[in-house]
Amino acid sequence: MNRLGPADAGEVLTLQRAAYVTEARAHDDWDLPPLLETLDETRAALAGLSWGIREAGRLVASVRLTVTGSVGVIGRLVVAPDRQGAGLGGTLLRFAESAAPPAVTVFRLFTGSKSVGPLALYAKNGYRETHRTPENNHELVHLEKARVEVPGGVR
Repeated sequence: MNRLGPADAGEVLTLQRAAYVTEARAHDDWDLPPLLETLDETRAALAGLSWGIREAGRLVASVRLTVTGSVGVIGRLVVAPDRQGAGLGGTLLRFAESAAPPAVTVFRLFTGSKSVGPLALYAKNGYRETHRTPENNHELVHLEKARVEVPGGVR
């Protein structure tokens, strides 16, 4: 796992756009925020908590964690299209949870209602739907998970 920062913004933005094309097609919505994010916005976001997985030097997956008080918001969990289904998303999700500051007691995230793969991943990792909000011609599914302490660390 590599910590990412502002210097990685170009790579992260390229990865993010490639990964979200699938989501845009599934939702028939080409105005998804990750597709519209600018390089400067990505740089600013990467000044916070962000990690990635590299294979032979290539960034193939990344995730961001934003902490506000006791809430950790997982965002922009992306995997390169040719590496999806290899377990990288779950690995990054669990890493972000374990790397969150001790004050975080709950994790939240959201995804599109037609995001079959991500919805299955989040359910498998203990996230439960809390509510839905309208977004263009689909819905955003909001999910939450309490932080669980296990012997030897956090899970």
